[in-house]
Amino acid sequence: MITMAGNPIIKSILVAFLLCLCSFAISAQSLKRGFNKEEFLEMLKISGMQVNRAISDSTFPQPQYHKKIYRSAVMGLDNRWDLWNGPNDAVISIRGTTNTPTSWLENFYAGTVAAKGSLHLSNSLTFNYNLSDDPKAAVHIGWLIATGYLSADILPKIDSLYKTGQKNFIITGHSQGGAISFLMTAYLTNLKKTGQLPSDIQFKTYCSAAPKPGNLYFAYSYENITKGGWAYNVVNSADWVPEAPITIQKETDFNEVNPFVNATTIIKKQKFPMNFVLRFAHRSLSHPLYKAQRKNEKLLGKRATQLIKKSLPEFVAPTFMHTSNYVRTGATITLYADESYYFYYPNNSSKIFMHHLIAPYIYLVNKMKDGDY
Repeated sequence: MITMAGNPIIKSILVAFLLCLCSFAISAQSLKRGFNKEEFLEMLKISGMQVNRAISDSTFPQPQYHKKIYRSAVMGLDNRWDLWNGPNDAVISIRGTTNTPTSWLENFYAGTVAAKGSLHLSNSLTFNYNLSDDPKAAVHIGWLIATGYLSADILPKIDSLYKTGQKNFIITGHSQGGAISFLMTAYLTNLKKTGQLPSDIQFKTYCSAAPKPGNLYFAYSYENITKGGWAYNVVNSADWVPEAPITIQKETDFNEVNPFVNATTIIKKQKFPMNFVLRFAHRSLSHPLYKAQRKNEKLLGKRATQLIKKSLPEFVAPTFMHTSNYVRTGATITLYADESYYFYYPNNSSKIFMHHLIAPYIYLVNKMKDGDY
């Protein structure tokens, strides 16, 4: 009589079956909500692999739990993304600013456009997008262009992995990559809402050293769709990049019900000389803001479009929104630069990106203790 234990064929089948069960158990695990220090450190290391010098530098910490399985071609305004596979998730890693003029132009193309609409990127690519249902929400046009190009390449990869059972995706990026990650997260999350992506896909986002991606109403919307511990914005308090782009807040950037909307009418009702004094003060405060916003839109929007078309000749200029009220977005983890940090990374005006690099971020994250987040 042939026993199960003594039959090599049955043994092989059992081993294969057990491996499949283990694989299924791993893929069936869910991403956990909330900031995870070790998880974020892994994302920083993955972002570091986007920088060519980091790949050849053996001293730069390598990702421990993920393996790169895909690198996209360069597209759009010198944009690129990597796909990494781990035991419990796949990571969409978006590259930050490179040293090319095109990549920097993307950052300076800072006019704002509606967070819902359509962009004609080329004659073969139209980007129909919804990052927010709020008609007042506005986003950075340069990083929206990047989102359009990258998403066209990312969506087929998500679909392929989903068919293999992968439902957990982490979106991450450092610097410009973080800014694009904000918009990519909003775009993909809204595709779930409309049924264009499966509802059981779970996205989690870690933006690091990211500049401000849009106005206050986009921030409100983004924070609403990612609430509950599914998206984090991590900044070094010594880093100037998260403070950009420049914010200009006008009276019209407030909610409709506010004390400023009828300021002119209220001032007219005052008696002389109070009405004269108040009118002078109001004009002195408000007019420079409107002028600055118009100039900002003209230079970083309309004129910058002409430069963009040199890289993307088929790109059709969008209609800009008359707002530059850029704000910090998302649940923010502040890595506070204290005295010990400045001992290792002292301010140096000749090194404007010293606090923006990945190494100082890793240093500060390693200092974090339980309860610091």
